[in-house]
Amino acid sequence: MSAPQANSPRTARAVTAALVTVTAGALVLTACGSGRTDSGGSGDVVTVGTTDQVYALDPAASYDNGSMAVMKNVYPFLLDSAPNTGALTPSASEKCDFTAPTVYSCTLKSGLTFANGDPLTATSVKFTFDRMLGINDPNGPASLLANLSKTDAPNATTVNFTLKEPNDQTFPQVLTTNVGPIVDEKVFPADKILDDDAIVKSNAFGGQYKITSYQKNQLVEYRKNDSYNGMLGTPKTDTIRVKYYAQPTNLKLDIQQKQIDVAYRSLTPTDIAALRSDSGLTVHEGPGGELRYIVFNFDTMAGANPAQKLAVRKAIASSVDREAIAKDVYQDTYSPAYSMVAGGLPGAVDSYKIYGEKPDAAKARGFLAAAGVTAPVDINLWYNPDHYGSNSADEYAKVKAQLEATGLFRVTLNSANWETYNKARVKDNYPTYQLGWFPDFPDADNYLTPFLDQNNFLQSNFSNPQISQMLSAERTEADPTKRAAILADIQNTVAEDFVTTLPLLQGKQVAIGVKSLQGVTLDKSFTFRYGMLAKS
Repeated sequence: MSAPQANSPRTARAVTAALVTVTAGALVLTACGSGRTDSGGSGDVVTVGTTDQVYALDPAASYDNGSMAVMKNVYPFLLDSAPNTGALTPSASEKCDFTAPTVYSCTLKSGLTFANGDPLTATSVKFTFDRMLGINDPNGPASLLANLSKTDAPNATTVNFTLKEPNDQTFPQVLTTNVGPIVDEKVFPADKILDDDAIVKSNAFGGQYKITSYQKNQLVEYRKNDSYNGMLGTPKTDTIRVKYYAQPTNLKLDIQQKQIDVAYRSLTPTDIAALRSDSGLTVHEGPGGELRYIVFNFDTMAGANPAQKLAVRKAIASSVDREAIAKDVYQDTYSPAYSMVAGGLPGAVDSYKIYGEKPDAAKARGFLAAAGVTAPVDINLWYNPDHYGSNSADEYAKVKAQLEATGLFRVTLNSANWETYNKARVKDNYPTYQLGWFPDFPDADNYLTPFLDQNNFLQSNFSNPQISQMLSAERTEADPTKRAAILADIQNTVAEDFVTTLPLLQGKQVAIGVKSLQGVTLDKSFTFRYGMLAKS
């Protein structure tokens, strides 16, 4: 997701789609608890601090982690990830399963409503998914629904998703992602984006919380939603406040002085190290599937023709030193990444090691010479200084220095704030740029399809029928061993023949809370649950 952007090894779930049944307590073929928290909420207030930014509250308009952090707490989902285990669990639905190879059906709970009193029915779900595909906003997550043909609501509690390809191993998990928030058809227009203030004013929320005060990217207040009837149950704390910071130094200062209760995304490695010694704080760590990449726009990047552009990409891949970036910039809170898929997931392979683990100027020069590219090559490289943390400036200064040290590149560094950056990157404005990816769900496919399939999220002008066919094959392959082989083949082919992106770093989740704070949950779903937080 922004993109999706940026976090840790997660365990993929390869299941036989025709047999996947999600019922009130478990995902069939795996045992799992419901993750429900039924204790009554308290009168306390918990304050969360973050440097993440909200792009938009309308699910059709945003595909970034900051926006999703809000959506997971205020919108209802058919399925969701149980806290701690990350297991796929019914929420607004009673059960979901494949009723045919190309039909995935969900039965909703009866009597569901949004916080404003409007009914939440199967019609709401159909409207939500029809709207997502109809608007198809360039900054939205509609690309996750590439396999969805149509959505039907034959009655008030039944939703049928008809898929283009049978036995889709990933579709149940897709319903927990940015495309999954169910919206109120009486409030949201079918053909355009609804602005944040109108959404807040409408009170059209159906999650654990509703928003009662909204100063975008400054301070947001949440109050428990008494009409919520989902998997997560009653929040442990009635009121949550989220304070947004432009700089991690201020976030560090406030958690150090106990002005906030928890700091989650993103403190600098130096700050984390310093805060570990504070006896009044607890450093919480969780699995991290975040990956950092360099993205190449196939149309606007350096090179006079496709062959030259590929040579430039391969030369760059041979010129970076990931280990030096991880150590010198991030103090090893990130690790070098040589795979498009986060390490630890089934199907991940270190395909990019073919370009070497250390800079190889001779190899890079060979790629350029073979394609007739004259050095030094001018590279217009963009990064974002606020969304991925203040260390991004040091990270990309390091990349610039490494590339120029070969004598083969002349790099111009540019930066833009997140709102501008997120809009401009999909308009071919950035030939080469930074991207962080926070996984939507714990499966290797989520690191591949959004980047490589037709009409992919990157909108980097890459499209290849062979790769799309391979992606289709892995999504519909029920045998885990065979699926892993296809996933490896995709990654090796992309690394050798295309270099669509250049993986650099893999990170993990870190939150720092006051000692009295309980319920900090960092699991493989990469969802920070406000409803789990409580002061002891």
